[in-house]
Amino acid sequence: MKLPKPYIIIKISRLNVNGLALFPFIFTKSKIRSKILINHELIHHRQQLELFIIPFYIFYFIDYLVGFVKYKDHYKAYMAICFEREAYRNDENLNYLKNRPFWAFLKYITKT
Repeated sequence: MKLPKPYIIIKISRLNVNGLALFPFIFTKSKIRSKILINHELIHHRQQLELFIIPFYIFYFIDYLVGFVKYKDHYKAYMAICFEREAYRNDENLNYLKNRPFWAFLKYITKT
């Protein structure tokens, strides 16, 4: 018996990003979805579950604000978020989630 996927993909063509993870959903801009994009968003799902979902979004936003104050640039602030750093660093490794340590995002927190 094939188990269902642990996520639900929804296409939203007006989305301003290629993908967005809001557990248990993955929103995508296009019907064409790369394995790397899905893996990136699934890394975020794991982060969200580890932090019991709502605290993830609070920490994500705080990390973004700290980066925005530091860099005065949206893109640099986004790329400095520890959750994004982990996801981008590992999204091409399609086996990453099989061996990913608990709270692995902590090693991506930037020290200032």
